Amino acid sequence: MRVTLHGYWRSSAAYRVRIALNLKGVGYDQVSHDLRAGEQRDADYLAIAPHGLVPALEVGSRTLIESPAILEWIESKWADPPLLPRDADEVAVVRSMAALVGCDIHPLNNLRVLNRLQSQFGASKDQVKLWVRHWIAEGFAPLEQLVARHGAGFAFGRAPTLADCYLVPQLYNAQRFGVDLSPYPRLVAAGEAALALPAVQAAHPDRQPDAD
Repeated sequence: MRVTLHGYWRSSAAYRVRIALNLKGVGYDQVSHDLRAGEQRDADYLAIAPHGLVPALEVGSRTLIESPAILEWIESKWADPPLLPRDADEVAVVRSMAALVGCDIHPLNNLRVLNRLQSQFGASKDQVKLWVRHWIAEGFAPLEQLVARHGAGFAFGRAPTLADCYLVPQLYNAQRFGVDLSPYPRLVAAGEAALALPAVQAAHPDRQPDAD
């Protein structure tokens, strides 16, 4: 089965999917769409992914969009190694951790939102950075508490889960925007544990074919 990931090297949503595919040992091709140049809105790509965002995952004749749905599909398609615990309560905790990033932080810091802040409301680059830092801090504070309760090396437990798939890219973004990470030692430690894995290292933005 041929798997093709449409993404962009710095897209944190595509980064999540790369981590999951790599952890599962799934081979895939990559097609890059430069978000800075608006290539995600080209007609050819919209025919594949009508929402005009990355990532999209082509699997045979089917195309999957939106990283949460893609990650859940990957987890259901390739059982090992599992990225969700077996216990239903623990699954809810991991999904809560992922949602703090995927629902509360990332949407407000998406590139199209940042561009709109500048184009429609005249925000300066410094103001945009403050915006990004604020919403990362708003999400990282409760996430730090959850990792303190449930982490044991990784964000949850002793093996990587979907929580780490979300956390690692968000830590990368936080560093890009100069967020002070000293209030979040458990998040940093969990991120470092994940990044020690070759599969996660291979998903890093700097190691992608379209990185510049």
